[in-house]
Amino acid sequence: MKKIYSNLDPTILLHVINRYLDIGYVRKDLSPAEEFLQVSAFRMEERKTFRPHKHIKHVRETTITQESWVVIRGKVKVFYYDLDDSLLCTEILEEGDCTITFAGGHTYESLREGSCVYEFKNGPFFGSKKDKIRFDDPINFPNFVNKK
Repeated sequence: MKKIYSNLDPTILLHVINRYLDIGYVRKDLSPAEEFLQVSAFRMEERKTFRPHKHIKHVRETTITQESWVVIRGKVKVFYYDLDDSLLCTEILEEGDCTITFAGGHTYESLREGSCVYEFKNGPFFGSKKDKIRFDDPINFPNFVNKK
């Protein structure tokens, strides 16, 4: 698991990457317990199961939308940004890899035709105008036109 921290405040965890090949047979929590979006990973042996259950309703206050992606098919290049919208790094994610963004910015570019990514985020989602701030990155996307 790779953790990406802010350059502005190195105590703030912004992004996590977990590679498919790093997933073991013991459950590994990929998110710190205090984050809104909780993600874990584990492999399962044949016929492995666990007791049926359901989750109890709780009132939770969410102050930020966090997001996770899992590459199902293909390959994508992810661009990770700091709290001030400056580029931190890029990573290539392949099938089965997962990324989580707790804070900071992100985007990705498909590197293969038909790449498929599952996206998860905490809700409720109030729409792009209320839940997102878009910014331009002319260095990495010189031909991108941001339609705000």
